[in-house]
Amino acid sequence: MKKIQRLFEIDPWKIATSTLDKENRRLQESLTSIGNGYMGMRGNFEEQYSGDHHLGTYIAGVWYPDKTRVGWWKNGYPDYFGKVINAVNFIAMDLFVNDQLVDLAKISPSDFYLELDMETGILRRNYTVSLAGATVKFSFERFLSIVKRELALIKMDAEIIEGDAEIKVVSKLDNNVHNEDSNYDERFWEELDHGQTETFHYLTTRTVENNFDIERFTVTSAMRHSQTPIDSVKSELCVADTFAFSGAAGDTFSLIKEVLIVTSRDVPAHDHPAKVTELGTLYKADYDALRAEQVAAWKARWDLADVIIEGDAAAQQGIRFNLFQLFSTYYGEDERLNIGPKGFTGEKYGGATYWDTEAYAVPLYLALAKPEVTRNLLKYRHNQLPQAHINAQKQGLAGALYPMVTFTGIECHNEWEITFEEIHRNGAIAYAIYNYTNYTGDTSYLKKEGLEVLSAISRFWADRVHYSKRQQKYMIHGVTGPNEYENNINNNWYTNKMATWVLAYTLASYEAFKDEATVTISDEEQAKWQDIIDNMYFPEDQELGVFVQHDTFLDKDLMPVSDLDPKHLPLNQNWSWDHILRSCFIKQADVLQGIYFFGDQFSKEEKQRNFDFYEPMTVHESSLSPSIHAILAAELGLEEKALEMYERTARLDLDNYNNDTDDGLHITSMTGSWLAIVQGFAQMKTDHDHLGFAPFLPKTWSRYAFHINYRGRLLFVSVNESTVTLKKISGEALPIKVYGKDYVLEDEISTAIN
Repeated sequence: MKKIQRLFEIDPWKIATSTLDKENRRLQESLTSIGNGYMGMRGNFEEQYSGDHHLGTYIAGVWYPDKTRVGWWKNGYPDYFGKVINAVNFIAMDLFVNDQLVDLAKISPSDFYLELDMETGILRRNYTVSLAGATVKFSFERFLSIVKRELALIKMDAEIIEGDAEIKVVSKLDNNVHNEDSNYDERFWEELDHGQTETFHYLTTRTVENNFDIERFTVTSAMRHSQTPIDSVKSELCVADTFAFSGAAGDTFSLIKEVLIVTSRDVPAHDHPAKVTELGTLYKADYDALRAEQVAAWKARWDLADVIIEGDAAAQQGIRFNLFQLFSTYYGEDERLNIGPKGFTGEKYGGATYWDTEAYAVPLYLALAKPEVTRNLLKYRHNQLPQAHINAQKQGLAGALYPMVTFTGIECHNEWEITFEEIHRNGAIAYAIYNYTNYTGDTSYLKKEGLEVLSAISRFWADRVHYSKRQQKYMIHGVTGPNEYENNINNNWYTNKMATWVLAYTLASYEAFKDEATVTISDEEQAKWQDIIDNMYFPEDQELGVFVQHDTFLDKDLMPVSDLDPKHLPLNQNWSWDHILRSCFIKQADVLQGIYFFGDQFSKEEKQRNFDFYEPMTVHESSLSPSIHAILAAELGLEEKALEMYERTARLDLDNYNNDTDDGLHITSMTGSWLAIVQGFAQMKTDHDHLGFAPFLPKTWSRYAFHINYRGRLLFVSVNESTVTLKKISGEALPIKVYGKDYVLEDEISTAIN
């Protein structure tokens, strides 16, 4: 039985509640996070809140190298732990009614309402409080512009319901912030400057000095308001403008706060005040016009990306929530950026880039954005190839080792088993190059930058394997596979599979494009790589008919998760790490991850046997897990299991499945709900230069539909209880398969659902 915690109402376009849940305020904050790719924040209140919560504002590409507490004595260990850092709280508006502070942790409001409108990216809230002889209704609306990336807008309205009231608003730029996920109780910011431009009050801060020669970031936040302040004050790491309004019952007051954020990533620190003035002029428009611009821009995104689900409102809300948060985090405008696992919603996991991007996010962005977006993700890794060489050299190995966690390309994670053992991530970098080339048909990247990356990764694998004279096979020992509930294992099937596939793909690509390639692979190297491909050891069990996760996996006490007392779940919150490592339970798809990546290489019977063996032992305590299982279950005709896994990935955060959403959303895994529908329920396959579909309709749904970009065409796919319809919206005619039958899609194809 699934364990869920549902704080918000079911609505197809909104995340809404009429309850101020003080016990779960952190979870509410996570679920109402907003962003625009340049900056973002948790769903914090503008006014002060003294109860338990997590104040968090984050700026893309701004980070800090924190001291590493463990492993300092191990050769090759990272020098620092890279961290997303909490930045200036620029929405702050302290509220007073007749000189009494409005603090909802201490006051019980009436008519509380909180709403995130996913269709427009606008966060709204209102409530009524009675203080010092007056009753006042406060309403807030804010958004981060996806058109003018440096711009944030907050609108506060106050209506006096009863009595006479003086309402005071202290609007602040407050950099007195701390990280919750930090080894040390430190401030990461120091003040450089503050002052006034013609219309803006600004504060400039810089990250404190570090000992690792990492650049220090400077951030200037600036604010202007729709009213004239009665006072402006400066305190430590904070500037504030004060506004006061007096009135009686029936009177209303409004204050609009316009904020600009400028960073040294784009503008030298000494030019920040001038840049604020420039942007203030460029972006000058009334609130309603800026709001309308925001609504129109989100509509354009949804026109392409929306997935329509009829018959299941919770499923509809789940997919839209995930797409909204993904596009709020990353939309491909800046090739220096990647998709952080928590995005702008929290600090956990520290780094900005994991293998999640290549393994899980690339397919979605290929289908729902311009090819340039995915190409920017590939360029991000190519730009960091020199640092990947350094990572490998630190381990005494050839070639390139891409980091598990990074901001610059240099590994900056602080767990040994992640940093040194989870090397399968190297294969995901290569797979993304294949995925882009296969999906778009564009070989221009592969021929040059792609082969540079592939050859470097291949040299790493060729050096990382060892030859077992006893078995006369190549092996890879001392790794952690995708199942992070095992460390330091030998011959992880998935890792060995990825290594040999990368070598084979590199050789084939080099043979096809060596005349245009910017790298040279010697005949000696090619012969060595081919020998590894031909003689790699893969643990298998003939009796069970399965690929074995690693050498000693079958020696464990094997049992299904269903045999566990539910009180033990999630394991990572109830068992010791030692207990977990010795158990058979699997955190996420491991062998099945490889079968998903290379589905065309395995028979349906092989897929069935491995799924039936591994899925019952999988606890799905990684947010990345359910989608892979949903896709494979759908292909195998296990429709109920596929739907169960879809619901888990689509509503992982909305229903807090793993009891870990209060510290932030699982952004990169949010692609899983889209993958489960498109690659799972619709069975979209793109291998061997062919696009095909073999859809089924979940029993609780009456219809689903989506768009995809594919090789210069825009397609619309609709599936209902009787019919599969494929429509070409734009582009040339396209050869396509539906249930294995060949068609040419010139305009529209409709066929009976199988």
